[in-house]
Amino acid sequence: MDHPIRIGVDLGGTKTEVIALAADGREIYRKRTATPSGDYAAQIDLVARLVAELEQAVSAMGTVGVGIPGAISPATGLIKNANSNWLIGKPLDRDLAAALGRPVRLQNDANCLAVSEATDGAAAGCDVVFAAILGTGVGGGIVVRGWPLTGRNAIAGEWGHTQLAWREASERPGPACYCGLHGCLETLLSGPGLAADYRAATGRDLRGEAIATRAAEGDVEAEAALQRYDSRLARGLATVINVLDPDVIVLGGGLSNLDRLYRNVPAIWDRWVFSDRVDTPLRKAAHGDSSGVRGAAWLWPPTA
Repeated sequence: MDHPIRIGVDLGGTKTEVIALAADGREIYRKRTATPSGDYAAQIDLVARLVAELEQAVSAMGTVGVGIPGAISPATGLIKNANSNWLIGKPLDRDLAAALGRPVRLQNDANCLAVSEATDGAAAGCDVVFAAILGTGVGGGIVVRGWPLTGRNAIAGEWGHTQLAWREASERPGPACYCGLHGCLETLLSGPGLAADYRAATGRDLRGEAIATRAAEGDVEAEAALQRYDSRLARGLATVINVLDPDVIVLGGGLSNLDRLYRNVPAIWDRWVFSDRVDTPLRKAAHGDSSGVRGAAWLWPPTA
């Protein structure tokens, strides 16, 4: 069957979003609704309903790609490593295919971000792209010549669960992570991680956006927290550059909106990168919080 549109679905922990892209990448439909957290059957039913509504609205059928905060285990064929823990252990791709009556392509949400930005975003035209999500959690995705790198264990790009490198004494052993280890980048570079660092230093509770606002107003403690964040992000990305040496690094997620990151991090990461100079561009995702769902749609090639 000919598919004149591509449909992307983003299964977030709090919201589920669908999008339709025309053959040339133009957005022709979008809808976002609350995720039925904790209810797997309701999640399947919601996706089926949203796709049916979309196709009725645009009078066309489409291929379907889905982004999730997890991955399909090559060992079991079931979902693993999902922040939306009601998906873990489920045959999500098969259940969605049955509900939709067609094949479904599923990828980690950070991989979808990387695909979107490599296709027609901040990394368009680049062969090797690393994309990082700095939000409620921290993830990473790798795209090589337009296609996501999954890896033998389906964990390629799981940057959030690597440990902060070149730690100072005050950073050891690091905050406890839900994965069972300490000092994972997710515990330091996520929104909750930044808030926890500020709380530990000041005894006060502020979200990341409020910390950035106070720093811009001259608050010394808020600025100190952001300088620690700058340094930790620089060290985390320096490790990526040393291992992968991508053509570009793209940031997504709520904290990617901190404009200071694009000035401060490249100004200091060279001290940890094993090179005479570092030419790697650091860019904000061009499609913002829509990049993940767009990347899910792009999981099907143009000839699909």
